[in-house]
Amino acid sequence: MKRSGLIFSTLILLAFSLPEKKKIKIFIAGDSTASIKETKAYPETGWGMPFVYFWDSTVTVINKAKNGRSTKSFRNEGLWKQILDESSEGDYVLIQFGHNDEVPTKANATTEAEFRNNLTVFISEARSKKLNAVLLTPVARRKFDSAGKIAGTHDVYSQIVREVAAKEMVPLIDMDKKGQQLYQQMGVENSKLLFLQLKPGDHPNHPEGKEDNTHFSELGARLIAQIVLKEIKDLKLDLAERIIQPVIKK
Repeated sequence: MKRSGLIFSTLILLAFSLPEKKKIKIFIAGDSTASIKETKAYPETGWGMPFVYFWDSTVTVINKAKNGRSTKSFRNEGLWKQILDESSEGDYVLIQFGHNDEVPTKANATTEAEFRNNLTVFISEARSKKLNAVLLTPVARRKFDSAGKIAGTHDVYSQIVREVAAKEMVPLIDMDKKGQQLYQQMGVENSKLLFLQLKPGDHPNHPEGKEDNTHFSELGARLIAQIVLKEIKDLKLDLAERIIQPVIKK
């Protein structure tokens, strides 16, 4: 009994002596593939939506991603400034752009040089506030060739992100590469389940149907979010210890 009491007392003392983890925020800067969707868009889901549910109580995820934004419009509309204003030392910012930057017909498109510079400035300004910047390549679209092999659609702009991450020595999560691997593994037909693929009459929000190989379904958003989480663990970021551990029933 004395031994049990001593162990119990020791555990209580340890519980009170261990310092509490500092609360932090994770900001998401990005486009429609990550953004919070309006109810009328359902079942379209940005990967930032399920991402919030994988963290312990010390983490607050603030999703600033917006539909249609590029590195240029995200700054011009003041969304990047919001992150700088609302963040504190030690917070994280996940930066994922490219979908809209790379389309020359879009008003907010950026040249390759502009895209590279904008990412570099984001990193510099994040560092000036002592934030932890993490670069993400644009997440892969679903595109297969006639032989059933996944094809890249972000090759140039994804490579720019990789090069900036290497030059600036910031962590990189390659959502283009990892996304392509996931779609290839699932195959031509099953990978449709990850995207907003609806037949006419399938859903009241999209009565005429939808064939979208860029934006995710609930399942797709969750699996993409899980890729981000796995990469955070593999990169051994401090954030990894704040990811909720699954409850395994015996």
